[in-house]
Formats: sequence, structure tokens, C-alpha cells
Amino acid sequence: MRKRNVSNILDKLDQVYGVTKEGFYHQQPWQLLAAIMLSAQSTDKQVEEVLPQLFQRFQTVEQMAEAPLEEIEDSIRSIGLYKNKAKNLKKCCSQIAEEYGGEVPKDMDGVLTLAGVGRKTATLFLADAYGIPGVTVDTHVFRIARRLGWAFGKNPAEVEVELQRVLPKDHWNRINFQLIYHGRAICTARKAKCGECMLREWCEQVIDKDEKGDRKIS
Repeated sequence: MRKRNVSNILDKLDQVYGVTKEGFYHQQPWQLLAAIMLSAQSTDKQVEEVLPQLFQRFQTVEQMAEAPLEEIEDSIRSIGLYKNKAKNLKKCCSQIAEEYGGEVPKDMDGVLTLAGVGRKTATLFLADAYGIPGVTVDTHVFRIARRLGWAFGKNPAEVEVELQRVLPKDHWNRINFQLIYHGRAICTARKAKCGECMLREWCEQVIDKDEKGDRKIS
């Protein structure tokens, strides 16, 4: 891997996808954490549609913690896995209220103690809420990082460590949304559109030619 190639790719990602993203609707850190938790296996649009009403109904972390489970379920019913998410959300808010004085922890170990919060959610939350550098490895980041030759790990934890070595720290927080956008539009899971990719000349993925002469991922 050439450092110049990494730099060129990052510059192009900044140019095409920008350096900031539109975050979920929220006014307080606990609300952002709730939104990220709800987004698992759901679309951002689905989550955004329920957030205003959800946070109007439960305006503090204490209100969410004390609410009947059925009321939380009713507020997020349109979101996938809503029953399990409502259960985790209620317990998570209870922990924040009772164990952390109503404030979401600002460190990885603390956030990981919360119900329904895994490393991906924790890393993304800390980055978006507090600006703490971290590489969030979801399916898009995992796939594209390996195709670019940035990482070869067999699981998200290994790829996270590899990307922390490859990427400059000031790019950690935005690589996630940039590769999500790129993964949805160009470097898709089923069939990457290499011919349309603005990163093509720097990509280290093994590429063959099909019978028509078009490049495709092998």
C-alpha cells in the first residue's frame, strides 16, 4: 500500500462526499445515542421519522427510563426490531440516569456498559457527540477497506485496528459516512461499479476483465 494512494483517496472522498454529515435529530447526547441505537438494521429515514415525536413524548432521559415499555414500543413501532430496541432503550436510559447522573459517559468503557450498545454504536456516538476520534467499522467500511487494500482483518475489530494505523487521525470520524455513501452508490456489496468509481486508479483490489473487456471485482 502506498501512502500517496491513501492520501489521494482521502482527498477524493472529501471532495465527493464532504467532510461533515447530517446527524440524527437530537438536542442532547442521550438522544443521539438513542437515535444511533434505533438505526441498527433500519434506514436513517425510518429513524428520522420517529425521533421528533419520540423526544417530544419523552423529553428527558429520566422520562424515558421511567416510561412503561409499551409506550416506548408504541413510539417506535415503525422501526425494525422495535420490541427489542424499546427494551434496550429503556434499560440504557435507566443506567444513564441512575449510574451516570443523567449524562452519557465520554469514554469507550463507560458507553459499552450501557444496554444495547456495542462497539460500533459506541464509537459512532463518541465521535458524533463528543468529537472523540474513532473508526466506526460497519459493513460498508469493512468491505471497502478490504477492497482498497487498507485492511485484511477477518472481523470488524481487526479492521478497526488496521484502519487506525493506515488513516490519519483527523480522518477517523468521517471515514464511516464517506464509505457508507460510496458503498451505497458505487462500491456495492453485490457488484461494484468499478468503471464509475472515482477511486479506481488507486484501488488495490484484484481486478480481472470479463469477456466484454469490462473491469470487475474478482
